[in-house]
Amino acid sequence: MGVVVSLEDSKKRPDASVEPLVALVAADMERVNALILGKAGSDVTMIPEVANHLISSGGKRLRPMLTLASAQMCGYEGDGHVKLAMAVEFMHTATLLHDDVVDESDMRRGRLAARKLWGNQASVLVGDFLLGQAFRTMVEVGSLQALGILSDAAAVIAEGEVMQLAAAKNVATTEDEYLAVIRAKTAALFSAAAEVGPIIAGRGRDEEAAFRSYGTNLGIAFQLIDDALDYGGSSAALGKNVGDDFREGKITLPVVLAYRRGSDEDRAFWKRCLQDGGAVEGDLARAIDLLRGRRAIETTVERARHYGAMACDALAPFKDGPHKRALLEVVEFCVSRVH
Repeated sequence: MGVVVSLEDSKKRPDASVEPLVALVAADMERVNALILGKAGSDVTMIPEVANHLISSGGKRLRPMLTLASAQMCGYEGDGHVKLAMAVEFMHTATLLHDDVVDESDMRRGRLAARKLWGNQASVLVGDFLLGQAFRTMVEVGSLQALGILSDAAAVIAEGEVMQLAAAKNVATTEDEYLAVIRAKTAALFSAAAEVGPIIAGRGRDEEAAFRSYGTNLGIAFQLIDDALDYGGSSAALGKNVGDDFREGKITLPVVLAYRRGSDEDRAFWKRCLQDGGAVEGDLARAIDLLRGRRAIETTVERARHYGAMACDALAPFKDGPHKRALLEVVEFCVSRVH
């Protein structure tokens, strides 16, 4: 099912693309990809098999591209940004392997999740291996500050996962509580990926803070659009089955809003389906109708555009140039995926 989201915004860019960013970092990204393949290798046969299953599955690699672009934009010369970008991608891949186990997901990026092919234990342990390789590579860069930023992000991401687990199936979750989860679980890595660029380039605190804010707000916007797409996108756009959040009993912002705005009958429905695990055939369609009726999907997209605007504002002090324009277009791409 598609969702027609009506937003009165003359600046809306449904044709926005990540291609300008891809083009700017293409040469460095080739080096990152080569490093990824090398660092995913191991004499333990199962490790590269599991790792490469996910690494080669066609993700956009947006997070490592943010590291490369921010470093380039800040005039960095060297190869540290390539190593940090690889580390960022390994951190992300590790969290996906772990997430699929926790969520009992069957699909990832349009393919069977690694846990369905090799089992939960292998998925967790290979995720741990990738985290270890990520930190090894960070140390090679020699920037204690960059290592600190990415180490903090790893801890915050884990906290976000536990926060989400604690709030799982709790339909009374507030919007603030949910935003705290995605700020930790998703936005922390976007933030760190963007911030380490100016750090290794030796720029000042103002530029570090600007990229940190850009990454944080982009990450929140990105996740909110994912939340909206789960109830109205396509499997191709999501890289997983539409409605997976509903089937897994996940409380996301559209549900939080619909529950708050709903009638007693509505709230009883959400409790039965998500909190009690009593969803049956046809309930997903009803859930989508309720979300639309309470404008929950539209509001989620509006929230995403708000955070997207904050991400763009964070880069306002920088001079115009191809990197700045590409990073601004990435924001528009992320929030335009519902169209």
